[in-house]
Amino acid sequence: MRLISQAGTLFFLQIILFFNCSLSFSFKNCTIESSEEMKEVLCQSRALTEIPDDIPTNTNVLDMSFNNISEIKRTDLAHLSELVSLIFDHNSLKHIEDKAFANLKELKTLRLSHNRLTNLTDQTFQGLDQLRSLYLHFNRISRVSPHAFQSMTNLHTVDLHQNFIYNVKEVATLFQLPNIEHVSIGLNHITSFDSDDLPLNTTKVKSLGLANNPIRKFSLKRDIFSFLRSIDLVSSTRHIEFDVVNKTFLRSLTEISLGGFYMSIDAYNDMLHYTSLQKITLTALNKDNKSSIIQSACSVPTLKSLRVEYSLLNHIDDHMLSSCSNLTELSFYQANLKEMSEQSLKSLTQIRYLGLAANYLPKVPVTIRGLSTLETLDLSVNYIRELNCLDFVNLTNLKTLSLRKNQIAKVEKCVFQESHSLNRLDMGGNGIHSLDYAFAIKMSRLDTLILSDNSEHLQIKHGDFSTLSSLRVLELHSGTYNLSPGDAFKGLDHLKILTLSINIFTKKLFEGLSQLENLQLHLSFIGNMRDSQNEEPPLSGLPNLKYLSLKLHGQYPVHVTPRPDMLKGLNILQSFTADNFFHALIHPDTFKYTPKLLHLTIINGDFSVLLPELFEPIPNLQRLDLSSNTFRTLDFLANLKSLLRLKVIGNQLSVMNDTLFQTLPALRYLDLTNNPISCECSNVGFKQWVLTNNQTQVINGHQYKCAFPVSQQRHRFLDFDTSSCWIDVGFICFTSSSSLILLVLVVCFVFHFLRFQLVYAYYLFLAHLYDKRKKRGDGHLYDAFISFNVHDEDWVYNEMLPVLEGEQGWRLCLHHRDFEPGKPIVENITDAIYGSRKTICVISRHYLQSEWCSREIQMASVRLFDEKKDVLILVFLEDIPTWQLSPYYQMRRVVKKRTYLSWPQAARHKGVFCSFVIIWHIYNLCTTCI
Repeated sequence: MRLISQAGTLFFLQIILFFNCSLSFSFKNCTIESSEEMKEVLCQSRALTEIPDDIPTNTNVLDMSFNNISEIKRTDLAHLSELVSLIFDHNSLKHIEDKAFANLKELKTLRLSHNRLTNLTDQTFQGLDQLRSLYLHFNRISRVSPHAFQSMTNLHTVDLHQNFIYNVKEVATLFQLPNIEHVSIGLNHITSFDSDDLPLNTTKVKSLGLANNPIRKFSLKRDIFSFLRSIDLVSSTRHIEFDVVNKTFLRSLTEISLGGFYMSIDAYNDMLHYTSLQKITLTALNKDNKSSIIQSACSVPTLKSLRVEYSLLNHIDDHMLSSCSNLTELSFYQANLKEMSEQSLKSLTQIRYLGLAANYLPKVPVTIRGLSTLETLDLSVNYIRELNCLDFVNLTNLKTLSLRKNQIAKVEKCVFQESHSLNRLDMGGNGIHSLDYAFAIKMSRLDTLILSDNSEHLQIKHGDFSTLSSLRVLELHSGTYNLSPGDAFKGLDHLKILTLSINIFTKKLFEGLSQLENLQLHLSFIGNMRDSQNEEPPLSGLPNLKYLSLKLHGQYPVHVTPRPDMLKGLNILQSFTADNFFHALIHPDTFKYTPKLLHLTIINGDFSVLLPELFEPIPNLQRLDLSSNTFRTLDFLANLKSLLRLKVIGNQLSVMNDTLFQTLPALRYLDLTNNPISCECSNVGFKQWVLTNNQTQVINGHQYKCAFPVSQQRHRFLDFDTSSCWIDVGFICFTSSSSLILLVLVVCFVFHFLRFQLVYAYYLFLAHLYDKRKKRGDGHLYDAFISFNVHDEDWVYNEMLPVLEGEQGWRLCLHHRDFEPGKPIVENITDAIYGSRKTICVISRHYLQSEWCSREIQMASVRLFDEKKDVLILVFLEDIPTWQLSPYYQMRRVVKKRTYLSWPQAARHKGVFCSFVIIWHIYNLCTTCI
């Protein structure tokens, strides 16, 4: 009946949805992320070929990136007047209809990069008065209308690099916009940049990107770039002509990027001699001109930052940087450095940042010793094999040091002996197997220490971190660490974040970490996870822990399971993640120690059900992720009143109980992606719920595919036909009501015309039942039962009883004398008739009109017909015509077949009645029937 009820409303709901699609909260191809200030609709990576038509009108951010949309029509976005950001990156856009963005009056950011656009018309961007950022890079734009950008008076940034623009005139209108600051037209086919091709007015452009264009001439004849601060001319042609009539035209220029394997030294010199320059980036220097170009750059008196990248330097000698004494930042990134002379950095007396990442240095350069002003040193991604005691000597102001991804195997105790100011140290990605008390010296300012991704056999001993009293972040994840049973983290009194790989899991391991708030554990074989009377819960000494992540690498040994009190002591825990950690039914007491838990993730498990009691101690749970398990039902989740997000990706859910979600009143996001959902009648209720609920967003709901039956596997779940699952309730109601009315008419007809026959049949049935209860051998209590009307009572007492009881000695049954008090009348009558040898009916007109007398004679007749015995004696007290017996057809039939006594005639012959009775009595003594 429940299925019929659900299915019966489905047709009505589908009609409503046809006229009002907004009732559905599950979008066909998108997901909504909402906050108090912003509503974001995310439709990226859905293989869409057109813009969905169910995007809410109050959307603020629409992300359509990574799809196959080829065209934006005028009507596609007309209803989205509240859009602030629109993203169409990485599509197949070839055409945008004129005025397609006309209604987007609030749009601030428009991204159209990585598409196939070829031209921009006067009306492509009409209506975008508030637009500030426009990204058109990586397209095929070759034609730009002179008025394409004219209406965008608030435009701040335009990126057009990697297109097919051949002449700067195509984008000249950009430079006259009143608020334009950043223009990038690099990676095009521009061969000349001439101020004569630009508007006469001064432009407010501050950053100009011309990199990777085949520019042969850069000509500036008018003072139109008075606000320009940064220009990028990397990888231009070799014979570029840099013609600036007056160097004051670029008086605000502070940053310039130059480079190219084929650029001449003269071209560099022409472009570097601007006294306002503070930052220079040199790209793709070759070994022939490297020294002279770097020296030319450093000769700029105001220069503070020099970056050399993607070059072939190989070696830095004593003279290359001799004129760079004013530098505060120096970087050689992927410069092919293999060696640096001992005096190469001697002149850098003001250096604060030194970057030597992604080179081929085999050791820490000696030249950095004594750079007392140095604050940040990046030596990551080199080939450094060892560190010695003098490598960082006199670096008294060093705050950040990165040695990540080298080949360091061991750290000596004395390496950081003078690094008292060090705040962040990254030594991850090496092959370190021993710390050898490298941190035993006092490093009271060290805040972050990264030792992740080192040797699987790294040994951490007692006292290795004892002096790091200010350490707040420690990363030790990699393989399996060999930790001492206790005191491994002694001294880390202020540690807040710990990432750790371990193969033991005891309370002693975490001693001294009472202030820890975030713990990420990578576990291998855990041999002591079961209950032990002698072991305290491993995390019970971390009362301030708020975030806990446990990831097991590999599998548990047989019969080893996590102990139910493993989270004991974590009273303020807010987030718990278990990855490949639980492989058996989770004990219902597991979370009773974490009443403030808000986020729970249990993924990559090997169980199909959880106990409902598991979630009772955490009523405030808001996010739950149960992905990559084998759940077949979610009924155990009932009554999580605060749950906002539920993620159950990649399980074995085929039939969903739609009533479950009615017990989750706060649910906003539900993700059931990659489950074998069945397209059968058992899921009709769930389909109805997905289509009609206006609160919970079913992520990718319209993309769910049918897994069963086989005939439906190519169809989507929300498209499968449910007509076979429901019956026309209206027809059922019509049939039922018609049948009921017909039944009432029949009953009324039968009662009106056949009520006596029905009564007779009823008593016939009762007699039949009574006879079944009685055995044929039972004796009779009475010789006769006298059936008479109260009006004939005088005759019975005066004429009949004196003869039959007084003279003949019969035992008679009279209703007022022998009926059992309290017993139903019908049963008394039945018992009297079947308990007597004969039934004497005293017939009169009053008798025939009496209801109870009629029932008595009917019961006697039933016995007559049932036992085939002549048990009925009729005595007529008055002559009654035959036509008056007709209504009582049973009486008339008996009179016709049986002999009866007529008292009016017998009264004139006083001996007749007595003789008749005596003869009957004698005959009855011989036989039990006549």
